[in-house]
Amino acid sequence: MKHVFVFFLSLFFIQSAFAQETAIDENADGPRIKFSEDTKDFGDITQGDKVSHTFEFENTGNEPLILSNVLTTCGCTATSWPREPITPGETAKIDVSFNSTGKMGRQNKVVTVVSNALNAQERVKLIANVLPNKEAQ
Repeated sequence: MKHVFVFFLSLFFIQSAFAQETAIDENADGPRIKFSEDTKDFGDITQGDKVSHTFEFENTGNEPLILSNVLTTCGCTATSWPREPITPGETAKIDVSFNSTGKMGRQNKVVTVVSNALNAQERVKLIANVLPNKEAQ
């Protein structure tokens, strides 16, 4: 029993060590991605509605920013994003759309933006409360 306790205690400390976010040196050279907003809440929508939003971001660093991937949490969310480098000071957009077909209730769709920035992974989010389609009742 003592060994099991020590094992779980060790596992807890290891997990805690990896859970710490790495601080970004504000004076470090490199690209940085900064979104003008990180969440879009659509409020109530009807099941079957398709909604979309454009997230704008800026390269606030001093080197070109390159997006390597934009990941969604399910097939109901689609993205369109720039493939060319974004120069320092330049702004760009990521279009995100959500199809509520087959969904019900509160939906939180997270989109992870992976890049060569010092803050290599940033997340934006779509939120909606999907209500039943009145025609289907």
